[in-house]
Amino acid sequence: MNAEIIAVGSELLLGQIVNTNARFLSQHLAGAGINVFFHTVVGDNPDRLKTAIEIAEKRSNLIIFTGGLGPTKDDLTKETIAKHIGTNLVMDLTALESIEQYFKNVNRVMTENNKKQALVLEGSHVLPNQNGMAPGMVLEKENHTYMLLPGPPKEMEPMFLQYGLPALSVEEMEKIVSRVLRFFGIGEAALETEIIDLIDTQTNPTIAPLASDGEVTLRLTARHQDTQAAQKMLDEVEEKIHSRVGEFLYGYENTSLMEELVKQLKEKKMAISAAESLTGGMFQQSLTSFTGASSIFKGGVVCYTNEVKHNVLNVKRETIEKHGVVSEECAKELAENIATLISTDIGISFTGVAGPDELEGQPVGTVYIGISIKGQPTVVEKLVLGGNRKANRTRTVKYGCYHLIKLLQESQKAI
Repeated sequence: MNAEIIAVGSELLLGQIVNTNARFLSQHLAGAGINVFFHTVVGDNPDRLKTAIEIAEKRSNLIIFTGGLGPTKDDLTKETIAKHIGTNLVMDLTALESIEQYFKNVNRVMTENNKKQALVLEGSHVLPNQNGMAPGMVLEKENHTYMLLPGPPKEMEPMFLQYGLPALSVEEMEKIVSRVLRFFGIGEAALETEIIDLIDTQTNPTIAPLASDGEVTLRLTARHQDTQAAQKMLDEVEEKIHSRVGEFLYGYENTSLMEELVKQLKEKKMAISAAESLTGGMFQQSLTSFTGASSIFKGGVVCYTNEVKHNVLNVKRETIEKHGVVSEECAKELAENIATLISTDIGISFTGVAGPDELEGQPVGTVYIGISIKGQPTVVEKLVLGGNRKANRTRTVKYGCYHLIKLLQESQKAI
């Protein structure tokens, strides 16, 4: 079954709201083995909606509409569909009673135009709306299935899961199972080169690379009537990928580098502190956005000036004068001294040139990250980034998380 989602509403085209309904429906339809090949957005215009329906009918046998079921004149979805497929709108008494009861419950007078919401396509399977007023509906006609759902997500989502999806009779269809692998420290082109033969010969499962914010993700997707069999297919492909680029794999699905770092610190019961220069507190802000961060984060210092680096964090004057603050030596002292100052197991430091101008003769994007772990030699990683100021700061924090995660993993293996 191939599906198309048509979102109706001029507010979507004007950018006043985001079309989250399409994302939600696509995720759940994929899990049910239904292909979603097209998303369409159309305004509150019957002629343009009719054209969108005609196009969708040529390429999809399931067409799902969201929005345009309300009481006002610009809510024309079911009227336009009824006219297009040559059927009538009839009053659904159960829906009408539900709407009338809603107004009684909120002690408001029900206006006549609200009855319009209880109109449904004649012969359709009505989907109750337990979180609003306008019911949904499903109608099969001439090799097409039309599903109409309300626009507000709080109404659409539970209606689709409880009534809409079961109405499609998808039990015997292939299941689509996906897994997202997250990589850092390797570019999209380099990663693709390592697994190009797997991509070129993919059939089932499929492999889809995507680069974003200095990271690369691979979405693996398998189709099978048995979910466990699909998972096994994904396991086999992931094992091949891992044997080639596993050193850059840091997590799965919607996780992040900081989330993975927080997990490791909690598991190891290790506390961390931070000394931040070019990142201006971004590392600490990101870290403390996670619940329970107080168990692993004790504090930090934003040491933006040389005076703070020397007077608060005890970086030697000699180090600053001889090597500069954008240096391996400064990063090392910052990491070691912040751990000592706040009494933590780990100290991490960030110093460098975010941009837009050079500093101490060092080009924009030159960064040093110091990591001091109790009982281990201090490590300093040098980066040469090529982004703008914002991108350099963001990627610096990510690299700090990435290198610390790797060091913690290596120390675990050594035990």
